[in-house]
Amino acid sequence: MIWLHNLVARYDRAIWVRVIGTILTTFAGFMLRPFLAFYLYDRLDNNLLLAAMVTSLQPLTSIIAGYFAGSLSDRYGRKPLMVAALLIEAVSMAGYIWAESLVAFALLTIVNGVGSSLFWPAASAQVTDIVPEEKRSEVFALLHTALNLGAAAGPLIGVSLYKINPGIAFGICALMLFVYCFLILWQIPETLPAEQRRRAAREPGSKPAPRLKWSEHQTLIWMTLAAVPVSLLYSQVEIILPQHLRTKFDDFLTVFATLITINGILVVCCQIVIAKLAERFPPHRVILIAYGFLACVGFGYGWAPGLLALIIAETMFTIGEMLYGPQIQKAISVMAPEEHRGRYFAVFGANWSITGTFGPSVGAVAFRGMGGAFWFSLLGVLLLAGGLCQSRFVRKAVNAASSKPAAEEPHTVSIT
Repeated sequence: MIWLHNLVARYDRAIWVRVIGTILTTFAGFMLRPFLAFYLYDRLDNNLLLAAMVTSLQPLTSIIAGYFAGSLSDRYGRKPLMVAALLIEAVSMAGYIWAESLVAFALLTIVNGVGSSLFWPAASAQVTDIVPEEKRSEVFALLHTALNLGAAAGPLIGVSLYKINPGIAFGICALMLFVYCFLILWQIPETLPAEQRRRAAREPGSKPAPRLKWSEHQTLIWMTLAAVPVSLLYSQVEIILPQHLRTKFDDFLTVFATLITINGILVVCCQIVIAKLAERFPPHRVILIAYGFLACVGFGYGWAPGLLALIIAETMFTIGEMLYGPQIQKAISVMAPEEHRGRYFAVFGANWSITGTFGPSVGAVAFRGMGGAFWFSLLGVLLLAGGLCQSRFVRKAVNAASSKPAAEEPHTVSIT
């Protein structure tokens, strides 16, 4: 048991609370996430485009709310934003149980978008606040593992609940969000640096909060744009891939759930090992390789002749995301000035909101116009181009950050 004690002692308790909360909420969330589009599709008279448009309201709201979320977490703290976000998401998930009309679904989806946009910039900035630079990719990998631990079991259980009564899954998801909120209130202290807290309280002697001048942060903007092909692929996996599988398999829901489960199991088993292995190589090379794997996935999803080929493509998808996620998050954390950490993660996170907003609708039109095979192949080409650009931007960002004067170590928060 010594190894377990060493593992627990390696990270701040706040990180372990995040891990537990992530497992709970993603387990519940992934019971719904792959099938929410189908739920809306069934409730909205089998209108795929209308279902895609309603689904897009959540990330569209995130684009707008996310603009303010990062600055709010930099001004008022990480903890208040995380608590408020989880409460908002829990209420919206519970609301889906009784929703019947298009307007109700749309309003709940918008509310859910506000909650999700508030949580992630604050949560990512919190990791940067308390984790030293050399451990950040490892911690981001640990959180990604926790996410996929829930994802590994959620979809297959979700299939059963979806067939019985989708309302059960919505209720479980709302409950888990409330539990996670309680854990944060109980166990996680505020991690916002003291100077920024003084600014928020407007204490005498505190300096005014610096403004974010976009002309001074162009690398962040280019990195966000270069990340769009990755998040676009994810947006197609959630709503267009199931429709593509429907044309090839009779029991396509089980095939889809199996792919997601394989992804989750592989991440749980391999994420930490791959993250540590990736640390031996320059970040820009790791990210270029990740994009290469994801590009192959686009072609694999499009042209896979059977289940075995799909499983190979899903394995490549998993390797790509395990390489990409921790490294790109670490790159953002390294290049972000202390006073702009929340805003940096909010700006970069906009790539997910943009593709989540427009991706399903664009995918639905492309799927109808050119078919799934050619559409996913086009995504593969975009990923190859995006990988070449992102590798260059990451190298520039990391080199610029390493040339700056050494910054102070992240402060340690005692919560014992």
